[in-house]
Amino acid sequence: MSVEMSTKQVFEEIESRLKENPEPIQGMETVYQFELSGDDSGVFQLKLSEGTAGVEEGTPHEADCTIQMDSEDFKEMLLGNLNATAAFMSGKLRVKGDMGKAMKLQSVLGKYQS
Repeated sequence: MSVEMSTKQVFEEIESRLKENPEPIQGMETVYQFELSGDDSGVFQLKLSEGTAGVEEGTPHEADCTIQMDSEDFKEMLLGNLNATAAFMSGKLRVKGDMGKAMKLQSVLGKYQS
């Protein structure tokens, strides 16, 4: 994963990694919505259900947890260059909905960082 990837490519990579190694998402039943602003903005949903992962553009499902942030900050966070907690505390990352599920997402995505 790299900062040069488009937001759509980043979500395709996330989906691919989750499908290759579904162990960390076993037992999760959650829809995460990402509302990304900035130069590479977009709305994406990550649906985790029965050990499978799916990514879709737009809002086809009701979200349990919504993450709002700049697309470049999102990429930096996935690369491990921006700490999610620090981003939240500084206002770069906003969460609507289930905060517990947001924290679980941070833990899960951390297992896939390269």
